[in-house]
Amino acid sequence: MSAQAYNNSRIAKNTVFLYVRMLFLMLISLYTSRVVLNALGVEDYGIYNVVGGFVGMFSMVSTSLAGAISRYITFSLAKSSLQHRQKVFSTAIVIQIIICAFIVVLGETIAMWFLNYHMVIPQERIVAANWVFQLSIITFIINVLSTPYNALIIAHEKMSAFAYIGIYEGIAKLAIAFAIPYSPIDSLVYYSILMCLISISTRLLYGRYCSKKFLETKGKLLFDKMLVKDMLGFAGWNFLGTTSGVLRDQGINLLINIFCGPVVNAARGIAMQVNSAISGFSSNFTIVVRPQITKSFAIGDRARYEDLVFKSSKFSFFLLMLLCIPIIVEAKYIISLWLVEVPSFTVEFVQLVLILTLVESFSSSLVHLLLATGKIRKYQICVGGLQLLNFPLAYILLKSETSPLSTVISTIFISCFCLYLRLYLLKEMMQFPVKCFLFQVIFRSISIFILSLILPIYVTYVLEQNLIRFGLNVIIAESLSITLIYFYGLTCSEKRILKDKANKIKVYVKQGTL
Repeated sequence: MSAQAYNNSRIAKNTVFLYVRMLFLMLISLYTSRVVLNALGVEDYGIYNVVGGFVGMFSMVSTSLAGAISRYITFSLAKSSLQHRQKVFSTAIVIQIIICAFIVVLGETIAMWFLNYHMVIPQERIVAANWVFQLSIITFIINVLSTPYNALIIAHEKMSAFAYIGIYEGIAKLAIAFAIPYSPIDSLVYYSILMCLISISTRLLYGRYCSKKFLETKGKLLFDKMLVKDMLGFAGWNFLGTTSGVLRDQGINLLINIFCGPVVNAARGIAMQVNSAISGFSSNFTIVVRPQITKSFAIGDRARYEDLVFKSSKFSFFLLMLLCIPIIVEAKYIISLWLVEVPSFTVEFVQLVLILTLVESFSSSLVHLLLATGKIRKYQICVGGLQLLNFPLAYILLKSETSPLSTVISTIFISCFCLYLRLYLLKEMMQFPVKCFLFQVIFRSISIFILSLILPIYVTYVLEQNLIRFGLNVIIAESLSITLIYFYGLTCSEKRILKDKANKIKVYVKQGTL
């Protein structure tokens, strides 16, 4: 078997692992959200989301370094010796410990002050909100310390670990949801404590797995000054892009709290929960392909990394589209079945956030290719600077008393401009075939999406809302989407591969060996 065939087989195997995990977690996550919302109530659910999101704003520091750590570990795996890989991993651990200390100081001073004096939280829930804040800080630090271990698993492409540990995490969160009504203390505090304990146990599982499987984790903690300088240089420019992303998500959530209150935070939180469950199906494919893109770039295999970027962007969109269309069209009906109490703006937030995720699915592989080059200064100044506009624009819109939905609409437009900038920069840096990408990936994908929407929307207007209409729309949307993807979205070579796989499955079924 050739190296490329082996890598393709590995991508397929890892994708299966992650999709089984994601399907299971999606069902668990959506049901858990319903149980938690019903147990906590809309107001407490909104408080948990906005306080946890506020703590998540510290990720502008940690995530920028996480990107650097992931890139250097994957790059070293393709080109360096075991000793160098151990040095990279060890240095990453030391850097994350320092970052955690910085976050604790920042959180217990400025963040605590802002929580108690500027956030919109009912006076009788301030004590509970402070408990949530402290426990969210602990959870956040645990997740930061897990970053080098997760990067190591992705670099080695051992996605089965994510599958098994993720399933454990999903089951544990479901168990917690059912435990809330039996809380011996304040339900919101009790929920936060149990969520923190899950993070601790998950972190221990990842650490244990890595220490048994990967030699990079062996040895003493080292602090290589040159390596730190390189990582911080990469992370420094990455910080701009990370900050813009955090301000777009958690910063706008905070603005919504200030201008609209925790009930609208609950609506947005539900939308983000749905989006997290759905978008995982496309992001899983990107996670699998990401190390292959970095390794291909490291050894100078241009044809390979361009092919991976094209395919991963297109298939990420298609996988996401197959799930999004029925939800976008039937959002009101689905949410009425899913939730006992539906906060205002929930349906509209869900629809708009899914459209935003579809737009951004094109960019994920492009970003990883840009990061693989290590030359990210111009990229972060242009794209990160443009994304920073999301926060002040949202402030202006909310200050003008426009609908909170306008914050997502403006984000969608800015995301489209960012996609254009990424393609322009890739063409400038490495002569990336932008015209081919625009026609073969973006134009075809959007055309298929629009054509797949027309008939389900017509059915929605013609028929009364009920289970029959929902079932009919799912059948129409999926059948139409799959047909258009096959005849218009796939290349001839991709169709041949699909036919070969289908024929092999038929043979296995006939032989009874599947």
